Amino acid sequence: MEERFEVELTVNGTPRTASVPARRLLSDFLRHDLGLTGTHVGCEHGVCGCCTVLLDGDPVRSCLMFAVTAAGHEVTTVEGLAAPDGTPSPVQRAFRECHGLQCGFCTPGFLCTVTALLRENPRPSRDQVLEGISGNLCRCTGYQNIVKSVHRAADLLSEPAEPGE
Repeated sequence: MEERFEVELTVNGTPRTASVPARRLLSDFLRHDLGLTGTHVGCEHGVCGCCTVLLDGDPVRSCLMFAVTAAGHEVTTVEGLAAPDGTPSPVQRAFRECHGLQCGFCTPGFLCTVTALLRENPRPSRDQVLEGISGNLCRCTGYQNIVKSVHRAADLLSEPAEPGE
């Protein structure tokens, strides 16, 4: 019988705990142990970026990280990007408005990557956007609308909040 370890962390603002084998990947922990299936697994080698989540606000490949190493940390998945009432984040809105997705498989990884990118650089140039998303692969879009989405998200994030928000 394989030894199991209690993993306690905060996921999308909620404390979570599960008992897992030492070699359970963070992507599998999120999907299978916590039921958060928005995190997609593509290549399982850290190349495609589909499994990108935010660990303490920084993008990481969840298919390359053991769940036990995330213990004590804050993980944000694509499910945690929207407001508690379900209102899409500015990045999510921009991807929808600018058609920055097609099949949607790579989208959760892009959304997490772009969220971190815009937190670090609120007004990236086109070249900075291309560099920022270079670790995420999309087989459908050709990236033009993804780049437009990033710039639209930057615009949305810079707009003053509406009264009552």
